[in-house]
Amino acid sequence: MNTKRWIAIIIAAFLLIFSVGLNAVIGFFSSDFVSSVTSTSEIQLKEKVLEGGDFSKRIALLTVDGVIQDVGSGTVWSEVEYDHKLFLKQLDVILNDPTVQAVVLSVNSPGGGAIESAEIHEKLVQIKKERNIPIYVSMGSMAASGGYYIAAPGDKIYAHRETITGSIGVIMSSFNFSQLAENFGVEFETIKSGDHKDMFSGTRPTTEEEKAMMQEMINDSYEVFVDVVEQGRGMSEAEVKAVADGRILGGSQAVKAGLVDELGGLDDAIASLRADYGLQTATLFEYESDTGGIGQIIGMKLGALFGPSAEQQLLTKLMNTSNAPRLMYLYGEF
Repeated sequence: MNTKRWIAIIIAAFLLIFSVGLNAVIGFFSSDFVSSVTSTSEIQLKEKVLEGGDFSKRIALLTVDGVIQDVGSGTVWSEVEYDHKLFLKQLDVILNDPTVQAVVLSVNSPGGGAIESAEIHEKLVQIKKERNIPIYVSMGSMAASGGYYIAAPGDKIYAHRETITGSIGVIMSSFNFSQLAENFGVEFETIKSGDHKDMFSGTRPTTEEEKAMMQEMINDSYEVFVDVVEQGRGMSEAEVKAVADGRILGGSQAVKAGLVDELGGLDDAIASLRADYGLQTATLFEYESDTGGIGQIIGMKLGALFGPSAEQQLLTKLMNTSNAPRLMYLYGEF
């Protein structure tokens, strides 16, 4: 056997061993290991100090950035804009941490789900009552609808002149594509237990009776929203409802309406909180998620190489997203 044949055999054997080994590594990291790294229950919070100081008196900076909706937690394959369960976990930690003497809530959100917004609001109110600590709010470019809902309990609210806020109200929307289907010769066949089982499904026009049913739901949630603003801002029902027709307001308008206390940014809110409560020497920190150090880095690298494509991620999202309408404290579109 000549030299060239031996070289060919060695190269073939190397490629076979490499292929088997690579497949084993991919299988390992894309299943049990990645699952353990990215499991929500195993995500630990760590703290990042932003301004050093007295550790026994600390200010927690919390951030809500994006649509307030529980879409699950991010993984090494993909990230989520806003992690609802992770944020609630931060609130739970503050509830049981005596070193946290104040909270600054930074909000940059068009709102989101009524339930998720209510969960945040209830936690913040619980922290104020049980811990008796101040909560200051700093609004970013937008703190509308559900974004304002979670800001309402704040002891002092700051907004930029250019902030879009307000949009107090509730919305539920869907598409009626029955006419489009008819134009293309598509006929919906529905077997249902009651006349209203497919209401607002988009496969047929909504009847006036059904619209009245949903309007009643909307009205109930709207009154809850108004109550939240009344209690948080110390305003009367008439004062709130004067601007609670879904309209948006700029920062200056919101100050005049009583929805915001002062114009300013995050630094202004932090400085004011320190001065108002004698926390000039307090440590300022924020929470970060810790999903496993080197394991996360390896997972991210493998995710970039072997993770699902953008098209696969979109398809998965569409297949796992319900088309059913829901009550939303939301301004604008998704």
